[in-house]
Amino acid sequence: MRGTVTTPLGRVAALGRAELTLFVRSKAMIVAAVFVPLVLPFSVRSVVEDMDLKESGLSVGLVLLPGAIGFSLLFAVYSALVNILVGRREELVLKRLRTGEVRDVEILTGAALPAVTVGLVQSLVLAVGCTALLDLPAPKAPHLAVVGLLLGLVLCAALAAVTSGFTRTVESAQVTALPLVMVSMIGSGITVPLEVLPDRVASVFELFPLSPVITLVRGGWTGNLSLYEAIGPVMTALAWTALGVFAVQRWFRWEPRR
Repeated sequence: MRGTVTTPLGRVAALGRAELTLFVRSKAMIVAAVFVPLVLPFSVRSVVEDMDLKESGLSVGLVLLPGAIGFSLLFAVYSALVNILVGRREELVLKRLRTGEVRDVEILTGAALPAVTVGLVQSLVLAVGCTALLDLPAPKAPHLAVVGLLLGLVLCAALAAVTSGFTRTVESAQVTALPLVMVSMIGSGITVPLEVLPDRVASVFELFPLSPVITLVRGGWTGNLSLYEAIGPVMTALAWTALGVFAVQRWFRWEPRR
């Protein structure tokens, strides 16, 4: 009997379907990855309304919309994927998968598919919802917002894989993911736009992992970011992504930590 011929795309799709099935069965994961990012942006609305945004040329909507997408990337993609990868490692799923024909990159891509898909869909829903509810105009440079979102999805997936390598158990995943979440919420323009910060502080915060993503998304709506000015954020995001990929190759763990 002839063996079944598989392709890399087919193997990744099969792994993604299996992970999605496990994802929807976890009520805790659904709450953390789906509902939390939808609620958090509007919970900080009162804080944003108290900011002096006139000099920066921003509005409450132009702060909350990129921030909402940032929350989605942090919780629906990054934090959720850390939990997924650690859980599959501790259950020896990753170790068993490596004994077959599936390549390492296919295993990681398949595991990341549900979280990345949820983050993508959620970001699109948030973009439409915030535009309607906050009376925002259509994006003036949508290509920048698309580039920023795609870079954010890939970057958060890579950083999640790196973080999982330093996480011993599923229970401790919330702790190991917390530093990047807090740093990004405070310093990447998610809750406080970089435009309202002192120049020296903003120049430092611009180098944080998610800062270029938020800058590109916000620039997509405002249209104030030229193609030349967008090169810096794009290169920063690509540099963090490359560093993340290197770190995954160096420190990612396929077997339970002892």
